[in-house]
Amino acid sequence: MNLSVIIPVFNEEKNLEILCQELINVLDKLETELEIIFIDDGSTDKSFNILSDLQKNDDRIEVVRLRKNFGQTAALSAGFDRARGDFIVTLDADLQNDPEDIPKLLDKLKDGYDLVNGWRFDRKDHFLSRRLPSVVANKIISISTSVKLHDYGCTLKAFKKELIKNIRLYGEMHRFIPAIASGIGASITELKVNHRERRFGKSKYGIFRTTRVILDLITVKFLLSYASRPIQIFGLLGFFCEITGFGILLYLIAQRQLFDMPLANRPLLLFSILLVFMGLQFITLGLLGELQARTYHETQNKPIYVIKKILKNEDRDDDPITGN
Repeated sequence: MNLSVIIPVFNEEKNLEILCQELINVLDKLETELEIIFIDDGSTDKSFNILSDLQKNDDRIEVVRLRKNFGQTAALSAGFDRARGDFIVTLDADLQNDPEDIPKLLDKLKDGYDLVNGWRFDRKDHFLSRRLPSVVANKIISISTSVKLHDYGCTLKAFKKELIKNIRLYGEMHRFIPAIASGIGASITELKVNHRERRFGKSKYGIFRTTRVILDLITVKFLLSYASRPIQIFGLLGFFCEITGFGILLYLIAQRQLFDMPLANRPLLLFSILLVFMGLQFITLGLLGELQARTYHETQNKPIYVIKKILKNEDRDDDPITGN
């Protein structure tokens, strides 16, 4: 199996047959072994029945039906778990992603990139409800993660299997895959792709989704920068509170000793004491986080690194210490 195409589906009954035909027309030209995995994410319309009929007519199609609507992240994760291809492509089922772009994405992967992100540079969506929030979110994500991309929200992406198998997704973090991949040393690029008007159905996303994106971004930033060393962030906050609190206390003591100013009924005194205790709590929280991080990695035998490739002699022992 060389190529896996993963498509999350939620109430897209009018789009599926058209999409499937477009995909087959494009993928047949590639002359490679392939599979098309549809993930029915708890659709309440006729989507699953249509997918069942499509699967009966083409054994390269696999349909996975989830018990309820878990969300796009869970649907993509289910597809990644099922995928057998060396190269993996994801796209939406709403016909807005163009299957004709798939060969171009794969060519970029063959140039040596681990992940190719689609960029809907001429996006066919409403400006206020979709495009403007997306531009703002993409700017914030790019600055926060240091991975400069124009369109994190584009589902049309291509991956190498060895990369995506090392990424675990939770919540609604599918849009942050490039940032997470960068955190394990992946080489990433983006490619302008065609974006089409939505023909049937309605979008499942709105302007209020931006709030959830920001909250997920905070989680991703923490996981990328401090997941294995939480003391670095909580300890820094703790030292800031401690230094500020003690600085205010010294200032108040100097006022009391040198200028005979009373300390009673001064909110600044209470604020300084609060800062001192907050600093102790932050440092304690960081130490507890360090213990949890070590427990997590050691109990699950989870390494803090990801190997890309190993070059060695065939007769070399796997264990350089014991020779076992």
